[in-house]
Amino acid sequence: MTSKKNSDVIYKSSSNILNEMRAGLIKGAGQDMERIKKRPLIAIANSHSELTTGHAHLAGLGAKVKQGIIAAGGEFAEFNVPAPCDGIAMAHDGMRYVLAQRDLIADIVETHVRSQAFDAVVFIAGCDKINPGMMMAMGRLDLPSLFLAGGPGQMNIRNTPTFNGNIDHGNYFNSPLEFKETFNCASCGACEFMGTANTFQCLAEALGICLPGSANIPAWHSDKLAAARATGEHIVHLFKEGITARQIMTKEAFNNALVMNMAIGGSTNAALHLPAIAHSAGIEMDIKAFETVDHIPTLLAISPNGPYGVQDLWAAGGMPAVMKVMQSDLDTSCLTVTGLPLQATIDNATILNPKVIPERSKPNRQEPGITVLRGNLAPEGCVIKQAGVKPELMYTSGPAICFDSEDDAINMIQDGKLKEGQVIVLRYMGPKGAPGMPEMLGATLALKVAGLSSASLITDGRFSGATSGPCVGHITPEASNGGFIAFIEDGDIITVDIKNRSIHCDVSDEEIEKRKQNWAPTIKPVAFGFMERYRKHVKTASEGAILD
Repeated sequence: MTSKKNSDVIYKSSSNILNEMRAGLIKGAGQDMERIKKRPLIAIANSHSELTTGHAHLAGLGAKVKQGIIAAGGEFAEFNVPAPCDGIAMAHDGMRYVLAQRDLIADIVETHVRSQAFDAVVFIAGCDKINPGMMMAMGRLDLPSLFLAGGPGQMNIRNTPTFNGNIDHGNYFNSPLEFKETFNCASCGACEFMGTANTFQCLAEALGICLPGSANIPAWHSDKLAAARATGEHIVHLFKEGITARQIMTKEAFNNALVMNMAIGGSTNAALHLPAIAHSAGIEMDIKAFETVDHIPTLLAISPNGPYGVQDLWAAGGMPAVMKVMQSDLDTSCLTVTGLPLQATIDNATILNPKVIPERSKPNRQEPGITVLRGNLAPEGCVIKQAGVKPELMYTSGPAICFDSEDDAINMIQDGKLKEGQVIVLRYMGPKGAPGMPEMLGATLALKVAGLSSASLITDGRFSGATSGPCVGHITPEASNGGFIAFIEDGDIITVDIKNRSIHCDVSDEEIEKRKQNWAPTIKPVAFGFMERYRKHVKTASEGAILD
């Protein structure tokens, strides 16, 4: 599509399909070709699903988007993409397929929109892999685009029972029935803590790809319906103004997202997804980018990093108010979908509750939300959610106990055979090794239920945004690529020093070379089909686990 800034004539991609040869096909779908000739044809990429909580309500949002498009003088055609739920996929083979679906979602949207010649796109999503998958497609297509976040759901975070003095999601599965009933998802929408789902809904605002203030509106609230209709109206405006995705998704905008991910205490999965989205928008980014913002404090105390839920963040002013507090760390000249710079969003923001959104000088924690560690065990880096680690566990050291299977680790923990102070090494869990880089949520839950608060866990897999404690993920290179983690043996001393950004295994280079001599990677079987292809083409976690 040719943007308006380069021509007074707005070129419609949909003109390629509006001729007599296709008239019957278009009419058969209930569309009016003559009307589409005069109006932009807007795609609505919707991840509505009848199984997953975070997406159960998105059909209703799509209906409101359609109303807005028609009111503003556009035409629409909606289609759907998969919407996997990490919680449903957890602790069985399905978890290996979840991260891989991120790239599939991006492929589905990109190929469908290009093949059907749409003029602009509204992306509707709510949860972990779907949000970044949609954003990846947005960057690739470079059309007038808007992201509509499904919003957080309702959870009883503020009245949740505590374990060991902390709000502890890990004890949910072994907790009394009355606790489950209150902690359970009580409404549609993303799980209300600052997991990957809400992290990327928040970061959509930092990137400037959604209407300001819309991301944190609760899924059940009438304001979300109003935001959906406004999104439909505004996408037609973006088309007429010729404002496309890559004009907004710039290097500076991605740096703003990096800063805000630290400030909100965002998920470690951001270290996978932000580089992948940036790559799709033609921007180079890898795990090193997170090291450039490790001076940013964890401003917010959103569960699991503190007592508040995402709905408290919304009621306190939402992401525009957070960016107002953090504006000295941001490039506020970045263009947003409003057609104005980010500074305009900030100027219109109001901080309604300074307890939830404190001053920058009074953050929840002085340290950044995510920390990149390096050392002989992870020369290409690894990540830990520092915001979820107790001060006394910022330095841990102990003997390794190694597993090539999460089930084996969980069984040992549940049998009471794991000792406090040991370091669990879970390997062959990376993008290539698992394959699919599954979350190790089952193992971290088992540790919490067992009361092993100082037992560290390191893995070339990844963690849920709800994970807390001394859990180190994204070890790179991964075991399947011959990384150091493949050669650790039981009893080797592993030290995790978060303050000094270090992870080290006390084994000499000479000893490692001896261990390598008869080594061959463990190749885990997968069902015939996509995952075999995925294993061959997926890149390392430090590069966002994108497909080559």
